[in-house]
Amino acid sequence: MMNARRRIDHVVVAVRDLDAAGTFFQRLGFQVGARNRHPWGTENRLIQCRSSFIELITVGDAAGVIPDHAPGQFSFGAFVRDFLGRREGMAMLVLDSADAEADAAGFARAGIGAFQPFFFERKGKRPDGSEASVAFTLAFAVDKQAPGCGFFVCQQHVPENFWTPAFQRHDVGAQDIVEIGMSATDPWAHADFLSHFSGAEAERDGDAGLRIGLRGGAMGAVARQGVAEASAAASGAAAAKGRRRAQADGSFAQTPVFDWDTLRLLGRMFFVMAVCMVFFFLVTLLSASGGLKCGGRFFFPRANRHSE
Repeated sequence: MMNARRRIDHVVVAVRDLDAAGTFFQRLGFQVGARNRHPWGTENRLIQCRSSFIELITVGDAAGVIPDHAPGQFSFGAFVRDFLGRREGMAMLVLDSADAEADAAGFARAGIGAFQPFFFERKGKRPDGSEASVAFTLAFAVDKQAPGCGFFVCQQHVPENFWTPAFQRHDVGAQDIVEIGMSATDPWAHADFLSHFSGAEAERDGDAGLRIGLRGGAMGAVARQGVAEASAAASGAAAAKGRRRAQADGSFAQTPVFDWDTLRLLGRMFFVMAVCMVFFFLVTLLSASGGLKCGGRFFFPRANRHSE
């Protein structure tokens, strides 16, 4: 029995230089929030949309306080630190939760996570500069076929202090992350995990791909060997429909796909789009064994189409 469908809450993009990453997204036309510091050694900046956000994250100066993983304990800081030891890019996919403690118990029953829920709170800034308390409980899950990928659900305890319309206004016109796309050698090897994690059944999409409907969006996976062909075909069709996909590939064993040279190229590609309704921002989600690769799609209202 699947749970109620979840929605995309946010994506965690691990970067070595938080300010450089923030500047990059600002140049793309996104409003990037101020730096926040976590007591477990990481620091982040957020790009907030209507019901989802991008979390740019790095290891801060207090790296020595990062706790190690322990039985029943998932260390968020250790995961980010270890991921950055290999590459930059999209490190974690996060869906929403109405009850993270219940979800943690459900993940344990499904065999995809035996971790205690993780509660934390911090101070945030309102648009007028005043402070507001925000609090979250996280429940982590692990895809054994892709151990280098991070997955968790996030329960907001004071959402009225977090979701702020003034922070959701972007010159680029983005309103939400509406789709996460993944590639894998065998997409259906991840189907059971993704179904239990998302609360929805996987459906066949094409010859070897799968798709899972989410609340207000979707996520899917395609076979890696077909990504280049599918991307080229989609690009041709998208041009006629006002859509574009920007994607780059590289050696999984040697080269991180999410590098700043590629990002600068992506930025140039973005600014020459004539009629843009959706935009695949370049992020990667790679397991230690080269399992999954992941990208996301934004929704842009027609009133905010851009041309150079």
